[in-house]
Amino acid sequence: MTSLTKIACIFLSFVLFTCQQSATYDTIIRNALIYDGSGNPPFKGEIAINADTIAGIAQSISGKGLREVDVAGMAVAPGFINMLSWSTQSLLIDGRSMGELKQGVTLQVMGEGQSMGPWNDTMKETMRKNMSDDWRYEIEWTTLGEYLSHLEEKGVSTNVASFVGATTVRIHEIGYEDRAPTADELGRMKQLVSDAMKEGALGVGSSLIYAPAFYASTEELIELCKAASEYNGMYITHMRSEGNRFLEAIDETIEIATKAQLPAEIYHLKAAGQKNWSKLDEAISKIETARSGGIRITTDMYNYIAGSTGLDASMPPWVQEGGYNEWKKRLQDPVIRKRVKAEMLTDADEWENLLASSGSPEKVLLVGFKNDSLAALYQGKTLAEAAEIHGKDAEETAMDLVIADGSRVQVVYFLMSEDNVKRQIALPYMSFGSDASSMATEGVFLKSSTHPRAYGNFARLLGKYVREEKVISLQEAIRKLTSLPAENLGIRNRGSLTMGFYADVVVFDPQNIQDHATFEEPHQYATGVSDVWVNGVQVIKDSEHTNAKPGRFVKGPGYQKDL
Repeated sequence: MTSLTKIACIFLSFVLFTCQQSATYDTIIRNALIYDGSGNPPFKGEIAINADTIAGIAQSISGKGLREVDVAGMAVAPGFINMLSWSTQSLLIDGRSMGELKQGVTLQVMGEGQSMGPWNDTMKETMRKNMSDDWRYEIEWTTLGEYLSHLEEKGVSTNVASFVGATTVRIHEIGYEDRAPTADELGRMKQLVSDAMKEGALGVGSSLIYAPAFYASTEELIELCKAASEYNGMYITHMRSEGNRFLEAIDETIEIATKAQLPAEIYHLKAAGQKNWSKLDEAISKIETARSGGIRITTDMYNYIAGSTGLDASMPPWVQEGGYNEWKKRLQDPVIRKRVKAEMLTDADEWENLLASSGSPEKVLLVGFKNDSLAALYQGKTLAEAAEIHGKDAEETAMDLVIADGSRVQVVYFLMSEDNVKRQIALPYMSFGSDASSMATEGVFLKSSTHPRAYGNFARLLGKYVREEKVISLQEAIRKLTSLPAENLGIRNRGSLTMGFYADVVVFDPQNIQDHATFEEPHQYATGVSDVWVNGVQVIKDSEHTNAKPGRFVKGPGYQKDL
């Protein structure tokens, strides 16, 4: 090396050092215990943010921040990903996403079977008719991509993404009929999936215990998934059974993934109903055998022994053909009603009877009504208690409530084993989803009850199952909340604290993060999250919402900018 070259190198080093010393960042998070999302042990360091991007991570960040936050004693992680959000409508009512942000969730993934597009005029009119007075909004979109863009433009505090619903494209072309699509109809359904993938959908989502999704054959689902596979999408499913035919449903999921040549994820993995709890071992074996054979099967879950859905999951799918109005009409026919009651009392294999799986009406909790007078009388009571008030048996009461409320009535079913919940949490391919809306402890949200998972699912994982019961380590839990789902979804530049990635960041206290929502009092925020940034903008500061709404439509791997 010549003397001139040496001088040049020394000068360049001095310039770089001087620039680093004088660098100014929008935000610097100081004295952090950094969990980067990889699953590796944490390290002490600092994080710099410029605009929407992580601009630096080091043991010590030189330079200054326009805002500096000292988080000594706190954990800093990538923003958490909710693999199953039902905030499709709640974000239109309140874009702050309070219940999720207070747990550190920065991305909500929607589309369990039904998605907010593509819709035709008939579907839009049905949605308008089904809106309650408290939950009204203008439908200003037609496709799924337009809906997600609408959320971004309207203003939301979390990022949003979605699968396109297999049920939605079926209703778009077939309606609520129990029949196979014609070749032309199936071709149009596949085109709707392709269009959604190019708009940014993550793949195809199904929910196969509910009518009209129940009517779809395995072959129909394979064809829809082939359309998603062309755009590197995935298949995600509420399987055809989580109870009596749990193992057969896993086989179907693996078959769809194999024949459509795409990865698949099982929504809220569970063995539902006490007689099925012992099936979890074989279920895990099936999944892991498929994985070892090169089929990418992953799972997600919520951290409770009870699920929540409607009373439709206690009635046979045939009575629901044609949609709610036809269902209601049939339930008023004495002959049909007698048959429905007999089937509700049967723990059948042909359809998923959650009332039977629960074991008794004492294990079914009524939590959501459209009708205020019914809510005042029955909300928060078990189906057994409601039947006593109503003066009829549980099955007759359930049918009468569906008729009177103009809805399927939201309920909580106690179905699962706590031991199985813990075993599932430890599975290395398990991520997490709330299966609920992001709600607030104010306004219209207080007019109905809900499942505590809406406010507590993620905090419960980190408090109860990590800190208190030590089911998994904190770094492993954070991996399952961040980089694992991001990788499964094919999302770029999120899910990790890495230079150049989007600045979705959560600061929380590992010693005090805690869920507080209960089945009796679900409208209670989790505590322990002090600060959250979404795309570099602080949305939670000192545990309070800043009212910022920087959330974006996060697009899937098949997105094509110029359609």
